Amino acid sequence: MSASSFSDYTLSEEIVRALESLGYTKPTEVQSKVIPIALTKRDIAVKSQTGSGKTAAFGIPLCEMVDWEENKPQVLILTPTRELAAQVKEDITNIGRYKRIKATAIYGKEPFIKQKTELKQKSHFVVGTPGRVLDHIERGSFDLERLEYLVIDEADEMLRMGFIDQVESIIKALPKERMTMLFSATLPKDVENLCHRYMNNPLDIEIETTESSTVKIDHSLYIVRENDKFSLFKDITTLENPDSCIVFCRTQEQVDHVANELDRIGYTCDKIHGGMVQEDRFKVMNEFKRGEYRYLVATDVAARGIDIDSITHVINYDLPLTKESYVHRTGRTGRAGKTGIAISFVTPHEDKFLSDIEGYIGFEIQQKEAPSKEEVAAAKATFDAKMSTQPPVKKEKSENLNKEILKLFFNGGKKKKLRAVDFVGTIAKIEGVTVEDIGIITIEENISYVDILNGKGMLVIKAMKTTTIKGKQLKVYEANKK
Repeated sequence: MSASSFSDYTLSEEIVRALESLGYTKPTEVQSKVIPIALTKRDIAVKSQTGSGKTAAFGIPLCEMVDWEENKPQVLILTPTRELAAQVKEDITNIGRYKRIKATAIYGKEPFIKQKTELKQKSHFVVGTPGRVLDHIERGSFDLERLEYLVIDEADEMLRMGFIDQVESIIKALPKERMTMLFSATLPKDVENLCHRYMNNPLDIEIETTESSTVKIDHSLYIVRENDKFSLFKDITTLENPDSCIVFCRTQEQVDHVANELDRIGYTCDKIHGGMVQEDRFKVMNEFKRGEYRYLVATDVAARGIDIDSITHVINYDLPLTKESYVHRTGRTGRAGKTGIAISFVTPHEDKFLSDIEGYIGFEIQQKEAPSKEEVAAAKATFDAKMSTQPPVKKEKSENLNKEILKLFFNGGKKKKLRAVDFVGTIAKIEGVTVEDIGIITIEENISYVDILNGKGMLVIKAMKTTTIKGKQLKVYEANKK
């Protein structure tokens, strides 16, 4: 069954409304195959290329099925990297915005105690990396009593990064009665074994990738010596003149080197790799998403959370050492129905890796000759003109959704014995405001945040200046603008 609209499914008005605000119009192939089955709570194993819309494929039915009243986590989503966990959390929050779905992200390199505090609060979804999730389970800070749904996202990457044993330990700790969904761009034997061992008669769904990726992505390669790569890179980018390009390197040192060289010659670029602190990685990722620069130099791991529809080029500055990585890297372009270009640099001794990749993707990658000096010279003026203009800043998917939402800051929290019900009870009594206008509520030790929906934020701020909560007069501001 292929639905032409999300309203064709049995989804609540809150979910459909959020999807419309996010600009989701017609379900992608993976969404149309997964959503109706997921809504029946059957286990599913999905082989689908990155960029096919799979986060919404599991996010939409899960947001529909969770019970809002339940305070303990009902859904666990495992991802291989921190960036992807943060991205999935954001997507789930957006899809479930009008249903007031609360998602919590937990991953390494962040304070454990802060995450423990978040997990004590109402949370419908927990999204996290296997190591930190297992840590919380073993220390008793992640309550699994009400967990009904498990999603293993990018299972092949979990395997490649050595997380499969941790994933198995997590699964063994979960309630046996649950629904499980597994998503993977490729299905190595160990991932298939995982499905057979821990899933209940899963329905296998495969979204064809080889032919579709050939059509949507133009693959090419250049044979080049290591010392000549940067010179070739300059010539090719002058000719190709990308709007938005990810440059993949094999090591953190190579990322640093290439990014520094690009910066030196005036390219608008930044870099991302596992050796950077998490805060910087998120900052770089968000700036690239907004289109603040055209080139992002990255390692495989650091780029796992990049969910951007408009990347025009992927350049493998270093050929990946595994065939699966080639599929993941090149899947960053040609997304959401757009076409893309994937260019690989292959050194003379890397023919074995190349033949493995070509055997795996099912076609021979076209080999091209390096551009001539004349071709480069002819393209230089156009390239320089684009480089001297600021890239247009891209709108966030959630911009329309957030237009009607105002996050309010209150200077009182748990220490003042305040609960979510106290905020709801007080705010819903304001003339012109109903319970449906109140979104996600987060209560910390000394402060609280309340999302006000449907454009009613300023009305609530004005009223709360003279209204008490539980007999206490709190200061109220628009969050981050106090």
